[in-house]
Amino acid sequence: MIEKLKELETKYEELSHLLTDPEVTTDYQKYQKHAMARAELEEIVQSFRRYKSIVSSIAETKAMLGEEDSPELQAMAREELDGLERKKTELEQDLQKMLLPKDPLDEKSVILEIRAGTGGEESALFAAELYRMYAKYSERAGWKMGVIDSNPTGLGGFKEIVASMEGHGVYSRMKFESGVHRVQRVPVTEASGRIHTSAVTVAVLPEAEEVEVAIKESDLKIDTFCASGPGGQHVNTSHSAVRITHLPTGIVVSCQDERSQYKNRAKAMKVLRSRLYQIAQDEQQSAIASTRKNMVGTGDRSEKIRTYNFPQNRLTDHRINLTLYQLDRVMDGDLDEMLNALATHYQAEALKKLVTA
Repeated sequence: MIEKLKELETKYEELSHLLTDPEVTTDYQKYQKHAMARAELEEIVQSFRRYKSIVSSIAETKAMLGEEDSPELQAMAREELDGLERKKTELEQDLQKMLLPKDPLDEKSVILEIRAGTGGEESALFAAELYRMYAKYSERAGWKMGVIDSNPTGLGGFKEIVASMEGHGVYSRMKFESGVHRVQRVPVTEASGRIHTSAVTVAVLPEAEEVEVAIKESDLKIDTFCASGPGGQHVNTSHSAVRITHLPTGIVVSCQDERSQYKNRAKAMKVLRSRLYQIAQDEQQSAIASTRKNMVGTGDRSEKIRTYNFPQNRLTDHRINLTLYQLDRVMDGDLDEMLNALATHYQAEALKKLVTA
């Protein structure tokens, strides 16, 4: 790690020197390029310099301990040494995190897809509860969340619900949620009081911009139809709902949330771009690296990532062996403890790979 940090410090000094070179200062594009590269290194280099200063202070304090005869001054030196050692450890941890390669998708907004799995109506009801859980967390985080498409059931559940979550760094927080969420509880439809086990699948897709995914108009089959659900006469008379089929992949996306056919088409295209972007990302990962896949999982729907046990108010994340006896708080949108634990775990895994690479 120290060698890598020394390389970055040397690069930082070279860039600082270049920014004073008349040949660079008179070329705006060159200057901007070097200034941005230097700015990216600023935090880690300054932290490394603080680290080196602390290491030097530790060496001086240890030398003073060996030379000092006064018990009082020795006690003061030991106390100072303890404080310096703590700062050194904290800085080492910070520097290790700074050296981790950043996930280029972390700052993106996401498309959230929740689908009922095994368990019939109980699974659909839990899908609705998961949606409400994420909606409450989104509100706490200051993000904007909106439904793109849904397929509700008669008892208030969802066979499927697709939503957008927009805000700064949404994907960095939500990317660990993809997979199978298992629920254990007595369903409202169960008369005998027997505990049932059901499952819901969650997919978190980074939202793609138009420039990132090129979609040919000739590859699309677009159908319009009357929206279903509440809405009175408008539902029965206006062909505002939109279904888009991407012919090369067979992906079908629909949206009927808006009264405007134009708005429904725009939302459906947003989902389609994100799904195609995810496919492209997965293909790239398979071809060039498995690092990120190992960190966050494949997103395969067969992966059971978490169990929600309502009778015991217990939540268990099976990937990191985390158990919390505060399921009621989690379902109310208090996800930070769980998401922080997941982020810390996968950072540690990435650090191991970095050290052994």
